[in-house]
Amino acid sequence: MTDTAHDPTAAGEAPDGARCPFGYDELPDPVPLFGPEYKSDPYPLYRQMRAAGPVHRVTFPSGVGAWLVTGYKAAHEALNDPRLGKNHALGNDGWRRLASIMPEPQHSQLQVHLLHQDPPKHTTMRKLVLDAFSPRRVESLRPRIQELADALVDELPPTAPAGGSDLVAGFAAHYPFRVLAEVIGLPQELAVKFDRDWGKVVQPVGPQDPGRPAYEGRLHGLQAYIAEVVAHKRATHDPAGPDVDLLGRLVAACDAGELSPEELDSMVFQLLVAGQEPVTNQITTMLITLLRHPEQLDRLRTSLDPETPTAEPGLLTRAIEELLRYDGAFELTTWRFFAADSDLHGTTVPAGDSVIVSLGAANRDEEQFTDTDVLDFDRSPNAHLAFGHGIHFCPGAALARAELQIAIGTLLTRLPGLRPSVADDERIDALAWVPAVLARGVNRLPVAYDRRI
Repeated sequence: MTDTAHDPTAAGEAPDGARCPFGYDELPDPVPLFGPEYKSDPYPLYRQMRAAGPVHRVTFPSGVGAWLVTGYKAAHEALNDPRLGKNHALGNDGWRRLASIMPEPQHSQLQVHLLHQDPPKHTTMRKLVLDAFSPRRVESLRPRIQELADALVDELPPTAPAGGSDLVAGFAAHYPFRVLAEVIGLPQELAVKFDRDWGKVVQPVGPQDPGRPAYEGRLHGLQAYIAEVVAHKRATHDPAGPDVDLLGRLVAACDAGELSPEELDSMVFQLLVAGQEPVTNQITTMLITLLRHPEQLDRLRTSLDPETPTAEPGLLTRAIEELLRYDGAFELTTWRFFAADSDLHGTTVPAGDSVIVSLGAANRDEEQFTDTDVLDFDRSPNAHLAFGHGIHFCPGAALARAELQIAIGTLLTRLPGLRPSVADDERIDALAWVPAVLARGVNRLPVAYDRRI
């Protein structure tokens, strides 16, 4: 990387122009990607980074460094670059020493899933899950997903209490898991045993972090739960039956030698954790965006009323896509590695150093999207990268879209007058964003509303 890569004047920016509110006018090298200011609004920093160049050295709370790809074109190319592998075995000793990854033996037992595989193994494993998440199957499940959403809203207070009603605790924390259990075939007697706290294992901490023991405790609990799920499916599923669910098919694939026991446990891990936490976070980011844009919220709510002359039947679908672009919950991709020293948009990246693509920065690129910082439900085309691209494009994208459409539509129609809480310590701008390295979201979202329909 050249010495001018982080010089704002080198990108044509006047030195006496508008200043970044977080002090990012002159980018450090490496750029720290953590802290409450960054997590609450990373987009000013991403704007500065895009202006300075497509590749930047960054550092994370554990001390591990990475090369961050910003800009839509550069991100699209990196996501489709066959030189970049996902297998952690490609990481060098410097990355492995500090990276916030699982300790052994759990890393070898739970981290050999789709996100960390390369072809041909990735191709084989991906085929096992595609049918369960196909658009056709998801469409057939919409009535059931709607029932699950309505059941949770039924449990909310009839009117919001004075301090606000927390839509994370009352809705977003539970809805994706209940949907997921239906989709993958997790029986109710096991579903009720799942501890949502285990989902925090997707927010790993470094080896030196004081929170490491608590993290490892969650990991052990989740691993024991996965073993119980696999044992139950092995004992009860009928491979020749007419209604073999996804979990049953994965167990059968393992018994047939298509998956190793570690790969089976890893895929169940990915389904249970990656299949719900991002949706929970995305519901919160979408609601926060809507609450900060009351005119857009009112337009969307009105569009959902079929008796209103200004109803717009297709607006919800477009709105969800724009909300995904505007503030996606999966902010950064997981690690990628070059097997040899390689050029990445003019920067030499050493073999085994981690490369991360900023989906959030790409989705706000001025060269790809007009008025990129404007929330525009009529944006077309809207080829955002919220679900990635290439061979690692999220296999559950169709399900996530359906979940989000139903969740947002249900909350807006059944909670008229939905608005931010007015309590001083519960204001939207005062909310604490989760400190997860790769994700965006909040653990609390207090709101007010007129009544529950």
